[in-house]
Order: sequence, then structure tokens, then C-alpha cells
Amino acid sequence: MHDLIETMHTALAELAAGRVQQPLRTVLEVGEQHAFFGVMPAFIPKSGALGTKLVTVFGSNLAIGLPSHLATILLLDSTTGALISVMDGRYITEARTAAVSAVSVKLLAKADASRLAIIGSGVQARSHLRAIACVRALSEVRVWSPSENSRARFVEEMHAETSATLKASSSAREAVSDADLIVLATASREPVVQSAWVADGAHIAAVGACRPDQREMDSALVRRARVFR
Repeated sequence: MHDLIETMHTALAELAAGRVQQPLRTVLEVGEQHAFFGVMPAFIPKSGALGTKLVTVFGSNLAIGLPSHLATILLLDSTTGALISVMDGRYITEARTAAVSAVSVKLLAKADASRLAIIGSGVQARSHLRAIACVRALSEVRVWSPSENSRARFVEEMHAETSATLKASSSAREAVSDADLIVLATASREPVVQSAWVADGAHIAAVGACRPDQREMDSALVRRARVFR
């Protein structure tokens, strides 16, 4: 994860400098369940990296024991266009998303930030705990999600991966109260965090809501925040 965070730091610097071609992803809605299929190409001239990620999000997969997010990554030779590799992108997506959030924490969060709140208890919640622990010394981690069983399972399974005090909160408000760092990793269609609950100077990594009908923060919090993307 340390290596991946540094790699993403470099990639983000190239993007910010305008040296990356990365068009907005194309998204197709699939079926009555409103699943989606996304195509995400990019080219980094400095390294010659050319490729695309093909990602699907099918919420119904969870009922049949499959991840809701699946992906395939294709890499191409930037001088010939020939296929170099086909990779399973599910884990890469899991780790890469958290690594980017860790870069944001490293550069933007308070240097002494140590109290982490995680809203959500799935794959991204786990990955973000691992990644943020690489860039900040965490003293306390609070997790909340709608399912009490999921919260308890998160604490049980992640306890060995952090030296911080790890506990399940009874509400989102309790989790984010006085937190220095907040991760929002949900697919909520209604705000799960209110501006009044969030302390001044808190750093929020909002990664879950990626569709027009999803949102994790109320409008007041967005208006109050400095937004980096």
C-alpha cells in the first residue's frame, strides 16, 4: 500500500499538471435494476501508460455471493496499440481508490489528525483504513453503517490490522463527531452526514456516491467545504 500511495501521488501530479489524457468516463445503465457499466480510458505520455478500466456495478450480486463492483483493466502498447495485459481490476479498484484518498489525507489533512470516522463497512471501508494508516498515526477509528451486524463484523475482522482503538458507533453522528478524518464509503441516496456534525478542519474523503441519484453529504456541508477533485 505504501508503494501504491506513492505511485498514485505521482499520477495525480501528472494529472494536475495537465499531462494526462483522461476523458470523463462513459457509463451505460443496465437492466431494470439500474446497474451500470463504465469505460474509463487514460494515457500518461511520461510513462507511456495507455489503457482502460471496464467496470460494472451490480448491487444484486451481493445476494448471490459476488462482489457488487467488478472490473477488468486492459493495458496497451502506446507505440503500436497492441494489447499488453488483461488484469482483474476488482482488487486494483479496491486498493487504488483508497490510495488516492490517502494521498489527499497526506497533502490536505491536519498533520496531527488521528481520529478517523468511517461511514460504511464494506470493501472500501476496509481498504481506506489500511491506506490512511500509512499516512497518519491513528489513535481512534469509529465505524458506522446501517447494519449492526456489519459494523460488528468490521470491528472483529479489522482489529488485528490497526493499533488504534477500533469501535462501532451507534449512529453516523456519533462516528463523525470531533473526527479529524472522515471516509464516506456508501451508496446512499440520502445524505448520511450533516454539516452540523462535522468539526471545522476535518478532512473528508467522499468516495461512495458516484451516480446522480446518490449523495452522502448534505448541501450545507458541501457549501461549507473546500472541494478538491
